[in-house]
Amino acid sequence: MYKITGAIVMYNNDEKMLSEAINSFLDTHLNVMLYLVDNSPTNELKKMATDSRIDYIHNPSNPGFGASHNVAIQKAFELDSDYHLVLNPDIYFHKGTLEKLSQFMDSNVEVGHVMPKVTYPSGEFQYLCKTNPTFFDLFARGFMPSFLKKIFQKRLDRYEYKDKNYNEIIYSIPYLSGCFMFLRTSTLREVGFFDDRIFMYLEDADLTRRFLLRSLTAYFPDAHVYHHFAKLTHKKLKFKWITVESAFIYFNKWGWLKSFY
Repeated sequence: MYKITGAIVMYNNDEKMLSEAINSFLDTHLNVMLYLVDNSPTNELKKMATDSRIDYIHNPSNPGFGASHNVAIQKAFELDSDYHLVLNPDIYFHKGTLEKLSQFMDSNVEVGHVMPKVTYPSGEFQYLCKTNPTFFDLFARGFMPSFLKKIFQKRLDRYEYKDKNYNEIIYSIPYLSGCFMFLRTSTLREVGFFDDRIFMYLEDADLTRRFLLRSLTAYFPDAHVYHHFAKLTHKKLKFKWITVESAFIYFNKWGWLKSFY
């Protein structure tokens, strides 16, 4: 039986960065299988599949982040792995990280979804535990001018759990980042796939929220990964618009009543 299956969704990625992510996942004594789901127009990145523990899947229709990960999740179900990792192509980590996470999950069977400590390569911390998003929080983070953001800084800090101690294990977090989602496969079967109506952004909020209906979620700082984190939503109008579209799907699903305050 496979201990961990994992998946990286790719789209014309930087090969050096992608190689770091792939090698990080494979650098373990655990029985693992990695799915590379390539949404690129060509299969040029197939050359990254140099290990027998890699299954390359060319998916040029590019149906979106969640829908593409669903392809690998279905395969994880078929292999009946203990755990499944949703892994961004801009993440890397040291040997032993997967072991720490699987041991934590082995010892905490009530937890269905765990996220490690995440920093930039420089060591700067990333606050990726969040409360359930509201329309106001998303608008403030993505569109509000800096001088206005300062007025609501305490609220935004609470949204990112900055009032919590990130040096300790935290349980029952409503929203964990999709950059690194370590999931118990049996719970994932109950929760179901990513909502494939969401092309990108907030699919992680939706999935975490559904996990929390069936299990605990957790932040586990003893495991540590590095995330380059492009912050595309803050740089390009295209990605801001995708976030808006995702928000409408998310709030139509979970309710708008409490989404503005």
